[in-house]
Amino acid sequence: MSARHILVVDDEAGIRDLLKEILQDEGYQVALAENATQARQFRRNRRPDLVLLDIWMPDFDGVSLLKEWANHNLLTMPVIMMSGHGTIDTAVEATRFGAFDFLEKPVALQKLLATIDRAFREHKGALQHYTGLARLSENTVYTPLAHRLTQVAEHRAPFLLMGEVGSGAELCARFLRQHGKPFVAPDTTAWLAYQPLDLLAEAQNGVLFLSEVGNLNRLEQKGLLLMLGKIEKFNVQLITATTHQLSQLVDGGHFDANLFNKLTRLVLTLPNLRQHREEIPSLAQLILTELIEQDEVPLRRFSPEALTLLRDDPWPVTLTQLYNVIKTLAMVSLKEQISTHDVMQTLLQFKDTRELLLPPLPLDMPLRDARDAFEKIYFEHHIQQAGGNMSKVAERIGLERTHLYRKLKKLGVNIGKAREDS
Repeated sequence: MSARHILVVDDEAGIRDLLKEILQDEGYQVALAENATQARQFRRNRRPDLVLLDIWMPDFDGVSLLKEWANHNLLTMPVIMMSGHGTIDTAVEATRFGAFDFLEKPVALQKLLATIDRAFREHKGALQHYTGLARLSENTVYTPLAHRLTQVAEHRAPFLLMGEVGSGAELCARFLRQHGKPFVAPDTTAWLAYQPLDLLAEAQNGVLFLSEVGNLNRLEQKGLLLMLGKIEKFNVQLITATTHQLSQLVDGGHFDANLFNKLTRLVLTLPNLRQHREEIPSLAQLILTELIEQDEVPLRRFSPEALTLLRDDPWPVTLTQLYNVIKTLAMVSLKEQISTHDVMQTLLQFKDTRELLLPPLPLDMPLRDARDAFEKIYFEHHIQQAGGNMSKVAERIGLERTHLYRKLKKLGVNIGKAREDS
């Protein structure tokens, strides 16, 4: 087992060096930060096993940094506050915000080591906290979604998540789970037809997540309607998700109109990553950091070129696929730095091999007809990769949009509900 890693945050060089010497003699790995800025940067890159955090620092006080980590779901390690005589009350108050304990300066050696040992023993379970969407919403396309989810959750009303397969519906639902409260996500929906209230009791005061309501049969829909009438009694937050256009199912007689109206009072649309490929490098870094912190993968880092390839390669990325690709890369890479070769080899496994080959073109035709056939395939490919965003299509292929639309009309390319935003 590798040595525990402790981060010491203190603006006094003498204290930092003394603590480092003591802790290294005890077999710990030690990193030093002289202010909150350095500590914040260190925590962004990895999770230490424990932090010794001074309260009074010139740029940003330790309690504020503690609160910041707690608010961003980064307080996944025990933090021991260190305080001078004048800040003891503040140190005690910090335990309300998640600090494990506090030590008074000058720090007594035996008390220091005993407190660290106790922190590791008592905080063991908390180290496996899963940050999920909270981590991904750090200045990414998921930031507005996290804010909207938080707003919606305050009202405790049922709401519907809409998005394609793999767009992170369950991740969003887990984001709203309160610490210590139930989270119920049943694998099947057959219970809705015969015992629709059973899971309400199991999820009481917590969250109940139903992953694909578009596939419910008539009996299950009837059970869900009955359950909706009892939700307030059990204080359950119901979150449903679908990849279908439920309105079309209603029009076709496959979905109950009354249930549709109740489920769609609050609707949130999940981001489509193919329309936000510029976000992939940032998201990849965040996912890798989380996987490392959860001890699911070895310590790894991306080369800049590898991140660029993840962004630019036209693979069929979804949030679930991105998680799977990043985890695979971290597990199969033979070196600490993930290379472009690693990315190329891994992405091949996540592509439909049918997409790797162009449809065959008949060659026994006039040159003009063959060129039109190729251009149609070419444009359809780029429209699909851009998620229907015509501004991005025009930019990628180097055509002015008016000329692009003229070409598409001439070739008979169906652009569906194209989007004009950039």
